[in-house]
Amino acid sequence: MINLAVIIARAGSRGLANKSMHPLAGRPLLAWTIEHALGSRLIDHIALTTDGTDIATVGRKKGLNVYLRPGDLATDCTTIDAAARHGVECWEVAHGQTADRVAIMYANVALRPTDLTDRALEKLVKTGADSVQSVYPVGKNHPLWMRTIGVGKQGQVDVLGMYEPNRIYRRQELPPVYMLDAGAIAVTRSSLFNFDPAEPHAFLGTDRRAIVSEPGDVVDIDSELDICFAEAILAHRARNQRSNASPVTSPRSGPDDLAA
Repeated sequence: MINLAVIIARAGSRGLANKSMHPLAGRPLLAWTIEHALGSRLIDHIALTTDGTDIATVGRKKGLNVYLRPGDLATDCTTIDAAARHGVECWEVAHGQTADRVAIMYANVALRPTDLTDRALEKLVKTGADSVQSVYPVGKNHPLWMRTIGVGKQGQVDVLGMYEPNRIYRRQELPPVYMLDAGAIAVTRSSLFNFDPAEPHAFLGTDRRAIVSEPGDVVDIDSELDICFAEAILAHRARNQRSNASPVTSPRSGPDDLAA
């Protein structure tokens, strides 16, 4: 059984130009995704599908199977699953093998928990589902606390209303709701290739499962502000690592001296 990771990295981007190559902590975003894939216990092979020559160069230097997309798969209208199928088909033709499961990875997702993709693949196998995606709890951005702005009696667009009527005022009372974080998408090959042009997410199948991450575990970068957020997350993690390091003690230190 072959687990194939397909990294999708289009050079064009409206929000952040060539975002896959945008630097974060001295490395392009693409490199963070590649290193995540290389560190997986369960991924057997990695394919990179792109229309960018600089992106392809990075992939080849990292030892990936790199496949350049045709023009019709390098537009704003190209779907995720179409790009993923391109990577799978190219890899299968080149290697004379068939992938069984596919981990789809966005090149612009810089930060992921080390085991995130492995968890998704494990759940895919264990449950026999068509797909597994990672999500995080929305917390205070809950839809029950969202508001609409309507038109008032005098025509002003400033009347505040509830998006969903409710009487929940404490965060602890909010029912659990989750948001896709783009960190992990694992699908069976059969599901990926059973697509419907009229339904963009048909490739995820009918049995869709989830794994849960924590807010900030995954950072999906589409703007300069997202870069700032990723840098802040990295700085926060570095501070935590330093504070959790074992303290250096003097010969006179006793047990009480090290108490927190």
